[in-house]
Amino acid sequence: MTMKKRILLAVCTLGVLTSLAGCGGGEKTYTDGVYEGKSSVFENEDGSEDGNGYGVVTITIQDGKISDCVYQTYETDGTLKDEEYGKARGEIANRDFYNKAQKAVAACPEYANMLVQNGQLDGIDAITGATINYQEFIEAVEDALSKAEAK
Repeated sequence: MTMKKRILLAVCTLGVLTSLAGCGGGEKTYTDGVYEGKSSVFENEDGSEDGNGYGVVTITIQDGKISDCVYQTYETDGTLKDEEYGKARGEIANRDFYNKAQKAVAACPEYANMLVQNGQLDGIDAITGATINYQEFIEAVEDALSKAEAK
């Protein structure tokens, strides 16, 4: 990860934590139901979107609390990132790239489980090798929870 990306990640993370800390007046309340949230497409340093995709969460709220979460990531064309992600035309052309791609895929259920255990985004840290997924996860969860907020 380049220094520019590290700085951007740190600034974004700080912004999220600051906004969560500044929400005031205690915990938010959520309406029971199932809510979907989606991140924007992650852009490269040059502004291009190729290869990075986006994340989608489905969050279940029961008794006002997060009881379930599913997190998946997709390529920009809508293809689910799964065991094929990181392959070139169905073959592992670059083992290191494939392993890194699969580490990112494996982080998705870990992020979802951490959210259910914590009950909130606060305290969920990025998993090494899956920081883009982390950024997309945070954004998608914020989107879903904004839809679940009790009015």
